[in-house]
Amino acid sequence: MYRSFLLFTGVLAVAGILSAQDPIAEAKGAYETIKINILKSAEKMPDEAYSFRATPEERTWAELMGHIADAETRICSAATGEMKPANAGKLTAKEDLVAALKASAAVCDAAWSSTNEGNAHTIAKMGRREFTRVGWLIYNTTHDNESYGTMAVYMRLKHVVPPSSEK
Repeated sequence: MYRSFLLFTGVLAVAGILSAQDPIAEAKGAYETIKINILKSAEKMPDEAYSFRATPEERTWAELMGHIADAETRICSAATGEMKPANAGKLTAKEDLVAALKASAAVCDAAWSSTNEGNAHTIAKMGRREFTRVGWLIYNTTHDNESYGTMAVYMRLKHVVPPSSEK
């Protein structure tokens, strides 16, 4: 019994070490998941719901999609030091906003693809804020997750099942 316990513990330890060997890939995996959920949500929400506002104080769905696209473009381009312009916040049509989200995801995909152990900890600035390259990318994933939480509420209010809840 004791031997089995030691063997099991050893296997878990090795598995933990192996899975933690590439923290950049693990962080990128979290980004990939939320990216897919955001894009599927934008595509799934009906055209007429793009003007929907959950409460008078909240953004419309279109404004939320534009905010996400602009934030992704700014944050991910800041990570690489490029600072690309972002202007999706003015868009209102579903087709245009889905395209803007795909474009902002492409900026983030490129930033993740070019991030490695050698440059992950280089400092990048956006305005007065300063993070490491990987810090900016993780910040983007955090912002995307927060935004997706808001999106899920909007979708439920419109009787649309969020992609992460689909079977």
